Amino acid sequence: IKHGKVIPIINVDKLWSLVTEQTRVWYKEHTEKAPIIDVVRHGFMKVTGKGHLPEQPLIVKARYFTKEAEAKIKAVGGVCVLCA
Repeated sequence: IKHGKVIPIINVDKLWSLVTEQTRVWYKEHTEKAPIIDVVRHGFMKVTGKGHLPEQPLIVKARYFTKEAEAKIKAVGGVCVLCA
């Protein structure tokens, strides 16, 4: 790698694959709470806006968000949290 700046990315349509199916079903039934998905813990730094999200709110922690990803997460009632 010549430039030394590689940022692992994940698309918004793959965010729910980071949690188990059991967790997703539980939060679908209990809509007063939202799951916290920390993509940095899973080895990603940037969330991009490719794909679509189900109509289920979630909290996403990442170092970088694209404008499209932030708009799609907020459109379903979610929150984007920047972490250093």
